[in-house]
Amino acid sequence: MGHQPLIVAYDAAYQDALLDLSIRAWAPVFQSMKRDVPGFVYEAFYPDGWEARQRADLAAVLRDEPANIDVALVDDEVAGWVCTRLHPDDRMAEIYVLAVDPDHQRRGIGALLMEQSYGRAQRAGMRMVMVETGGDAGHTPARELYESDEFVRWPVARYFKNLDA
Repeated sequence: MGHQPLIVAYDAAYQDALLDLSIRAWAPVFQSMKRDVPGFVYEAFYPDGWEARQRADLAAVLRDEPANIDVALVDDEVAGWVCTRLHPDDRMAEIYVLAVDPDHQRRGIGALLMEQSYGRAQRAGMRMVMVETGGDAGHTPARELYESDEFVRWPVARYFKNLDA
């Protein structure tokens, strides 16, 4: 890596690069998830494919929450981003989206973006930060990152029943 990452506020000019890096970053996760998640559940969530759903969902985040988004740049190239939602009633912040371009992964950018999120939360008076991720094999690196940064797992069980069977 050349220079140190620089964290900047979101600008709409970054939108396409952020969407593209997110799809590249999450492609292996969704390949694994498709194997681990019951078929009827996967198809219900992604009838047009995971990429179309993710691109639409993330475009909505970028459009609707620009003030909550921080972007990592490396040598003026978009390398990752984080969206931090605030939940004042619970005095809790949520790392809603965290994505790092595969070409920049394992270089501390995810940790730097998380630190940015923590600072945003603290300045807003939040007392804790929450992040949600999958329990499938594809999300193992995400779980390892969060646990290495002292996040404590809240055991949740989510069940699905196929009514078409």
